[in-house]
Amino acid sequence: MTYRTQLFQYHEKASRLTDFAGFQMPLWYESIVSECLAVRNGVGVFDISHMGRIFITGPDAERFLNYLTTNNVEALKPNHAQYTLVCNWEGGIKDDLVIMKLDGQEYLVICNAGNRRKDLSWLQTNSEGYNVNLREVSDEVAMISIQGPKAAHTVQRLLEDDLSTMVRFDCKYVEIAGSKCVLSRTGYTGEDGFEVCVLDASISNPANALKIWNMTLEAGEEYGLKPCGLGARDVLRLEAGMCLYGRDITESTDPLEARLEFVVKFEKGDFIGKEAILKRKEAGIKKRRVGLRMVGRGIPREMNRILKNGEVIGTVTSGTYSPILNVGIAMGYVPAEYSDIGEKVDIEIHGKPIEAEVVSFPFYDTKLYGLKRLQ
Repeated sequence: MTYRTQLFQYHEKASRLTDFAGFQMPLWYESIVSECLAVRNGVGVFDISHMGRIFITGPDAERFLNYLTTNNVEALKPNHAQYTLVCNWEGGIKDDLVIMKLDGQEYLVICNAGNRRKDLSWLQTNSEGYNVNLREVSDEVAMISIQGPKAAHTVQRLLEDDLSTMVRFDCKYVEIAGSKCVLSRTGYTGEDGFEVCVLDASISNPANALKIWNMTLEAGEEYGLKPCGLGARDVLRLEAGMCLYGRDITESTDPLEARLEFVVKFEKGDFIGKEAILKRKEAGIKKRRVGLRMVGRGIPREMNRILKNGEVIGTVTSGTYSPILNVGIAMGYVPAEYSDIGEKVDIEIHGKPIEAEVVSFPFYDTKLYGLKRLQ
């Protein structure tokens, strides 16, 4: 069965559609390259309503989420969000999430589109003994992402609240065009940006989502705003060095091998997967996720083999052409001894080994692009 989001009416008329995680989604509107450049240089808007949204409330909500995820939920202050992982008992990554703490007992969890049912089932299965209420609202709530150095200027025109007091990963309830929304200063492009959950926009009655989407297009017109599809979203997140679930991280991926140790808080107490991850850490990390920038001509793609001295040492998990770098880039896993910055390897493209170099994340110069240039 193919699903549609609250904004499908717009996409159907304006975009080239594709199937993603069972949803009919915009691949691009004008072109992937022009949409990437709009986000890096100005602002772009994405429909991300295909992602999952689950409210978790109750006296044990904090303790429950702290046990189910790897980051320290106890450290979250109200109106702030955190990136985190959900692991299985073997310490493999079931999903990567954003958790927003809206008040002392109310959390909003954002999960990947393809994991909506799996995550809800995992949360329900492990909720026994906790006084919590889980409410999956994905089909009742639309989600829009506004990204780029002009994102704040664009979003400010949509509401009366002063956005200058919101820092990265802040979140709060706001009202936009009469609709109650959750606004967070988050995103998946490496740029400054905001994500808006429109709480009264169901699949069957999407009028409020369409209204806010159209208002955003108008508010950002002065800054060259473009509606952006999944093609641009994938390129932008790869340029920023961010993982895509299902490609770069899966249920068999160790968080430490994936370089996601910054959200694995061993010191916080027990959590699902902790013991297995600790054992692997103590035994030594065998392989690492790396960034690869092409030295020779070629565009790497998922499943291309990574070679060293003619021997296969790994596989590309994501690869693309970077519009701002004008070169092919990729990420993949290689043995730890080949993961240092500057290491030369080959990527096999169309049967030919082509030279690439291990580089740091993000791929771009942070003085020219990305969130840090604005700080």
